[in-house]
Amino acid sequence: MRASLTTLCKTILALGLTAFLAACVNEAGMPTTTAKPGAPKEVEGAYLATKDANIDIPALPVEEIPQQFRRQSVYFETDEAPGTIIINPSQRVLHYVTGKNQAIRYGISVGRAGFEWSGTAIVSEKKPWPTWTPPPEMIDRDPKLAKWKNGQPGGPTNPLGARAIYLTTNGVDYGYRIHGTPEWRSIGRNASSGCIRMINQDVIDLYNRIQGGEKVVVLTRDGQYPTRLTLPPPAPKKPKVEEPVAVPAAMPAFTPMLQGVPAALQAPAAAPAPATTPTATP
Repeated sequence: MRASLTTLCKTILALGLTAFLAACVNEAGMPTTTAKPGAPKEVEGAYLATKDANIDIPALPVEEIPQQFRRQSVYFETDEAPGTIIINPSQRVLHYVTGKNQAIRYGISVGRAGFEWSGTAIVSEKKPWPTWTPPPEMIDRDPKLAKWKNGQPGGPTNPLGARAIYLTTNGVDYGYRIHGTPEWRSIGRNASSGCIRMINQDVIDLYNRIQGGEKVVVLTRDGQYPTRLTLPPPAPKKPKVEEPVAVPAAMPAFTPMLQGVPAALQAPAAAPAPATTPTATP
């Protein structure tokens, strides 16, 4: 009896070990391992100098860009389809999903206090070296921008940088863009008026990957998926100041002088004395 039990235990153990090994071997007969997140892999030569549409884009000192904001391939857990853009304002990063739990990560600059927003949108349009037209409320905040009220042509100093990716939600354009910037040192900060800024070399790379119609998700301030579109409150309108009406001062009296006539003779004549009735002499 004891021998039979021993044989049975050995048989069960052998079968269990065989099943375990079979589960760890793929169809090619090679052992498989559970996929683990890999270390981020930086894209070499991402920030070299280049020329685009005959406009020079200077090289950037990579060592001055914080490591977490450099372009790199990363492990990124998500159920979103490849091509989706996911923006995390709290971490100041943008992920472009390239495959199952894989993405390209870019450093970004997001809206400063009072300009934050969250929700979903789609890529409705994209333009190279776009014209920038400041909205009236921005001109109110910074009157020197009035010179561009009809639009600033694209170029190396244009605030939209080398590319602009236009976003709409339910067909409505709320003025938000993903765009480049000549102010690359602002990346990693809350510095914009709600748009998503990218290094020019990075926005060109993202621009070349998208076709239009891609889903864009902007997470909430605490990194959660948005349940609705949340926009910043409208800026208060400046009260109109009535300018005082200028009242002209009274004109001084003007007495012309006659040329060649002595001044004494030009003095106004004295009023004649009232006539008196002579008294009769008795």
